[in-house]
Amino acid sequence: MADGPEGSEWPETLDVQALLGRGWRPTPFREFILKVHSRCNLACDYCYMYEMADQSWRRQPRKMARPTVDWTARRIAEHARAKLLDRVDVTLHGGEPLLAGVEHLRYTIETVREACAPDVDVRFNIQTNGVLLDPPFLDLFDEYDVHVGVSLDGDEEGHDRHRRTANGHGSFHAVRDGLLRIGADRYRHLFSGLLSTVDLANDPEKTYEAMLEFAPPGISFLLPHGNWDAPPPGRPPDASTPYGDWLVAVFDRWYGSPEKRTVVRLFEDVLRLLLGRASTGEAVGLSPVAIVVVETNGQIEQVDTLKSAYEGAPGTTLHVSRDPFETALMHPSIAARQIRELALADECRECRLRKVCGAGHYSHRYRSGTGFRNPSVYCHDLQRLITHIHGVVSRDIADIRARRDQMGGASKSASKCRPSWNTTASG
Repeated sequence: MADGPEGSEWPETLDVQALLGRGWRPTPFREFILKVHSRCNLACDYCYMYEMADQSWRRQPRKMARPTVDWTARRIAEHARAKLLDRVDVTLHGGEPLLAGVEHLRYTIETVREACAPDVDVRFNIQTNGVLLDPPFLDLFDEYDVHVGVSLDGDEEGHDRHRRTANGHGSFHAVRDGLLRIGADRYRHLFSGLLSTVDLANDPEKTYEAMLEFAPPGISFLLPHGNWDAPPPGRPPDASTPYGDWLVAVFDRWYGSPEKRTVVRLFEDVLRLLLGRASTGEAVGLSPVAIVVVETNGQIEQVDTLKSAYEGAPGTTLHVSRDPFETALMHPSIAARQIRELALADECRECRLRKVCGAGHYSHRYRSGTGFRNPSVYCHDLQRLITHIHGVVSRDIADIRARRDQMGGASKSASKCRPSWNTTASG
């Protein structure tokens, strides 16, 4: 297990055996992120892989070797069968995964599918910057029903501010061409959506409108990775809410539209949590994180965004050639992301928003000396967004109840749907 700077930061001190003794049981991994290529053809200046604290990519082989793919496939199948899972998700990732080439991706997909067949269904996804997204790749993804997510930060000006090639050229036009290809009728069913990193320098509504031009099924807005030691850009150590304000502007544009043209996953998750349901991702809520990463050299690691915290933060001592994924579930840092409120800082456990906010993304909680048991560095921004959404939805439900009352009877169903800070949502 990798040590933090002080050697005893939380969750390194978490006693997993004691948790088991009190009745806690780990949630099986359901998503496996395979780092099929460790390098990238862009040089985005905010990238957590290459520009932040952990520089382990320099020591990784460029491409996951076929024997490593074979071991990984066996371990995935082994874990799914041991945990009685009839389906798992496998995400092909990087770096830029398309740099691995069509034939290597084909080998990886076929090897994992064959290991899991016939009793475990595998759904494949790939996250790409879109620059290399051409017909040979799209034909491969069509053959194996691989769903494709593409990174886009808005219009040309907003996107090219950070997402450039090593020689400084913008990537927008190449990404747009890739998006137009996957948006064509033949491949449209493969398009899972856009991933966008929030930049305060970009106009929020203009950014959202630019993304709608590609008719994405979903949009994931990501807060820039940062923490208390290395704060995100434009996030001062005060009670201001620059990122919350940015997201609120997009929410109002999205929610107020007469026609929902896409799903915005962060907003959908907040709405689900306010109505007592579980979250579907890591950004908010307390749902157990059931994701594990396999690096190009076969090392089993935690979620890779931890690379933004410190050198070695996502590491374990495990390797697919000798260790089952079951062993990784007992790793303190992985267990910490599955114990819900027990992982929260004291001030978070006392907060009325805790079951909706969930202290935000785990990577954003880091502070040297105390580790990850802190509020999010985006605490005030998350409060701003969540309270705004709560207010908007509460007013809408009150209006529905008033109209139904005028029609002759109070609405029991609307009362049951009223969002509350005391929601019983598990995550």
